[in-house]
Amino acid sequence: MNLPNKLTLLRITLVPVFMVIVRLNYPYTDFIAAGIFILAALTDTLDGYLARQRCEVTRFGKLLDPLADKLLVSAALLVLVEGGRLEAWVAMIIIGREFAVTGLRAVAAAEGIIIAASPFGKLKTVFQIVAITALLLRNFPFSLWRLPLGSITMSMAVIFTIASGLDYFLRGRAIWLVQE
Repeated sequence: MNLPNKLTLLRITLVPVFMVIVRLNYPYTDFIAAGIFILAALTDTLDGYLARQRCEVTRFGKLLDPLADKLLVSAALLVLVEGGRLEAWVAMIIIGREFAVTGLRAVAAAEGIIIAASPFGKLKTVFQIVAITALLLRNFPFSLWRLPLGSITMSMAVIFTIASGLDYFLRGRAIWLVQE
């Protein structure tokens, strides 16, 4: 159990804590929930960086890290839908893409093919984190010439979610065509 894997487990542990805090109706709970979400999201960047720098990439980490990411984002999206801050169809596009890409990568891996993360996927993640944070804070104190940051960044997250999903499937298809 190395430090990167401990950070991944911390991220998973923070998911139910986040979900409990975000449901409380006390002053500043939105800020606390957003802080927990940001902390958990930062562990994703940190665990991968440390694993590569310290040559501590493990099978356990390769399995658990993407699962932790999906749990965190899915939990946040569901909380936002439940709280009336996000339309359900937006959450379904994002969660559906995660399932589809995970399935594609699993099938490819079973064939000995690795489909690496794409730049679209990285942008998708950044926009999702910023959008979820802004929506958790109910767009306060963020605004851009009176346009809500949460809506703008969530729109960008959906665009990059779709683009990255298409990119994964096109690359996966291209790899299988070369194999045949």
